[in-house]
Amino acid sequence: MNASTDVSVTDVSGTNVSGTNVSVDENVSLTASGLALQLREGTAKSHSMAESTTFIASFLKGVVNKESYRKLVGNFYFVYTALEAALTRHQNHRVLQGLYFPELWRQGTLETDLAYYYGADWREKVQPSPACRAYVQRIEEIAEQQPELLVAHAYTRYMGDLSGGQILKKIAKQAMGLHDGGTAFYEFEAIRNHGEFKKHYRQALDTVPVDAATAEAIVTEANHSFHLNMDMFRELEGNWLVALGKMTWNAIARR
Repeated sequence: MNASTDVSVTDVSGTNVSGTNVSVDENVSLTASGLALQLREGTAKSHSMAESTTFIASFLKGVVNKESYRKLVGNFYFVYTALEAALTRHQNHRVLQGLYFPELWRQGTLETDLAYYYGADWREKVQPSPACRAYVQRIEEIAEQQPELLVAHAYTRYMGDLSGGQILKKIAKQAMGLHDGGTAFYEFEAIRNHGEFKKHYRQALDTVPVDAATAEAIVTEANHSFHLNMDMFRELEGNWLVALGKMTWNAIARR
């Protein structure tokens, strides 16, 4: 649900990466300044901005509205379904093949959580929000036109889930009193050591065969990914504020 400790956005000027001609030179590999470091440093501002949204800032303080949270889980289901379908489709792509890690997949865990929050008929109740639809559309667009940019979306989501997501899991369980489920999204049963896996993932990023122009486009896309996440968070702020207002009123009424 988060935007990782490793990812953030520098330029959110609305640059349309889909209109950029990005070439992948078969003889070029980014080694001098690794892609992992470029992503980390190039998205630091966006990471900070994401944490500053009302929804995430409140979440980090333990103020969590269950209705808003389950809507976010629903949105993530559509996002990860699109992302994982695209990564699977392009698993043999020369840039993406070294970053194909099905053990990261979240679609199944999100289905488990949606059944917990909505019941067995959750598919009939859950619909993507406008911001979610825009996010999914972007993933599908680059999957068709520039699949190498999927690296950016995989990085921002999965590294976030393995990092800050673990903190959010603890907060969610405590704030919403979740004792029998509802946090499968944050559980990576096939990954025993998150720290070691993240190290391995960063090493894999540094071996992808991209030139400087493609690396720059991937960082720009990662920033865009962060902002697509922030758009979903902002949609939920209305529900959160209503819930907070009710909590405040109830507290006053009990005096």
